[in-house]
Amino acid sequence: VAFSPNNAIGNWLQNTVAIQLIFSFPGLVLASMIYSLPFMVQPIQAGLSGLSSNMKESSYVLGKSRFTTLLKVLMPNIKPSILTALVLSFAHTMGEFGVVLMIGGNIPGVTKVASIAIYDEVESLNYAAAHQYALILLLLTFGILVTVYSLNKKISLTGNHA
Repeated sequence: VAFSPNNAIGNWLQNTVAIQLIFSFPGLVLASMIYSLPFMVQPIQAGLSGLSSNMKESSYVLGKSRFTTLLKVLMPNIKPSILTALVLSFAHTMGEFGVVLMIGGNIPGVTKVASIAIYDEVESLNYAAAHQYALILLLLTFGILVTVYSLNKKISLTGNHA
């Protein structure tokens, strides 16, 4: 509602920056990112808390800024956690329905995503097509999860975080 062209924020975004967030793909992506953010925080927090504080302190002693320490010291050492966070968010977003329908609507070729396509087929009583879409979604998500699990396992076995 706040980003609607009828509201001050949405009107400013549309007229000044030429971005419409309601019923558009950029709005859909932004809403999905915000909705999936909690799935990213926990793995990253766990990764950061597992690091020795000596790494951060050593970087500061060597005169590095907080930003440089984050990018050059901490982030490379929590790559598996970042990868896990991204995959959890992706898997959550792949099956998301409510936010997608509210923000993006159901505009074919613009904001229609897999979960909405499944819903449309079920509403049309076309269960065979709905099952096919669901199977494709399941296989795609499962394939990505297996790939990331394998990468994380390989990283943990080799100890190569950088």
